[in-house]
Amino acid sequence: MSDEPIIGVLLAGGQSRRMGGGDKCLMTLAGRSLLERAMERLAPQVGEMILNANGEAARFSRFGLPVVADPVEGYAGPLAGVLAGLRWASANRPDVRWIVTAATDTPFFPNDLVAHLRHGAGDTYPAIALASYLGRPQPVFGLWPSALADDLEEALRAGTRKVLDWTDRHACSLVEFPPVTSEGREIDPFFNANRPDDMAEAERLIAAGRP
Repeated sequence: MSDEPIIGVLLAGGQSRRMGGGDKCLMTLAGRSLLERAMERLAPQVGEMILNANGEAARFSRFGLPVVADPVEGYAGPLAGVLAGLRWASANRPDVRWIVTAATDTPFFPNDLVAHLRHGAGDTYPAIALASYLGRPQPVFGLWPSALADDLEEALRAGTRKVLDWTDRHACSLVEFPPVTSEGREIDPFFNANRPDDMAEAERLIAAGRP
């Protein structure tokens, strides 16, 4: 397994209904936006990053990332964001065989996410690797081979929306990640800020020195 460039795709294409709509990734957590926090965690792990988001791209201009919209209509879920990343990579970095996706509303995702996913994919190509915690897949955190872009687009246009419905058709490894200990208790490394209460909990964890 050789070192090779991997493109990071930050997923922010959802509608954030449980937060009242709008761009959840621009919400502030302990003085910084969720998007800034995700960029900081992912940047050291990848060769370059892009942002998957729909609507007017100019609202993200200050972050300096290419903004790529879903290539299928109707807010088709995270698989549409995966496809957006794969299509951008093939058009702009045709030598890159892999992208990795990470959610922008998961402020504490692992700093070794990409290395472990790449190890989990092994020498098989094309193969998918998905993060897992306590045996539960975390399907928006995955390593995706560019060779499956056409297959994914066909599936999306045929109505597939659930990530696992598509990954189950292909070679796919689940890569288990350990919890993180904070204040003597174990914390889900894929803690997701879906609701205002979650943001409040994330603020508390940061204040307590959560890594």
